[in-house]
Amino acid sequence: MSYWVARVSDVSTDELRQAAFGDAPVVPVGAPRSPRAKLLTAIVLGAQGRYAGAASLLGEVAKGRDPVLAALALSAFASHRRQLGGHRAAFGPDGAALRLVAGLSGHAEPDGIDAAGARADALLGLAADNLGVGRLAVARRLLARVRAESWRSQVRRGWVTAEIELADGQARAAVAPAEAALGLATASGALRHVVKSQLVLAAALGATGERERAVHLVDEALGVSDKYALRSLGWPAGLLAAEHGSDLYGRDRFRVDAVLHAVLLRSDPEGRRLARDSPWVPV
Repeated sequence: MSYWVARVSDVSTDELRQAAFGDAPVVPVGAPRSPRAKLLTAIVLGAQGRYAGAASLLGEVAKGRDPVLAALALSAFASHRRQLGGHRAAFGPDGAALRLVAGLSGHAEPDGIDAAGARADALLGLAADNLGVGRLAVARRLLARVRAESWRSQVRRGWVTAEIELADGQARAAVAPAEAALGLATASGALRHVVKSQLVLAAALGATGERERAVHLVDEALGVSDKYALRSLGWPAGLLAAEHGSDLYGRDRFRVDAVLHAVLLRSDPEGRRLARDSPWVPV
């Protein structure tokens, strides 16, 4: 794996936006100072599986005065807990995020770093939390409440919709929302979101028997995950590769073990415990 670090002296808003939601998912050199900068930096750290560092920054933002940024920080932290298999642990921060932005409105931003985006993140997070503990009916009801105004909210709604359909045994119904998410992420130039969309679509296609395209999508996702050290996506990609590819020599499972080892080294103690106890994470 190679790990790129942008060679800059200061962290600019544009650089952080590109890192979190654009085509350069790397952490620029320099300490983030503003709450927004800390939030965006933490999002990229989480994508790289650097959960301890992300949690520290998100905790600062969650305690701040801006309810929208605080809610987004709580939802991001909950997402990182889910990535470690801690769906039950994510309920608290997702619920707190939703309470913070209940009834709020304000200026809309393209990436959904606004009240509507924070509300969508919280509802989608709660839907994913319930999905993870087997409450599909509740997950569907929460999903129905989402008003996805930004491209990012629409992409994330597509993921959760597809994941609910897959969990409900409706693989063919999962393909369309996964395809839509991939198309929108690609059009938006959001590399991380493209990779995640590829994996969701590959899971749906694999479940319908379209193995060839599923393998192609996983291979592309693995290449980008390796290039940018997106470890939070690298180990699920490895599992899908092992499931749908030949993996004659166990190379994909070895990759999963190696990436997860790196993730756990960079996680806080509670995150490591959640991963060890989770049925979703093959620790």
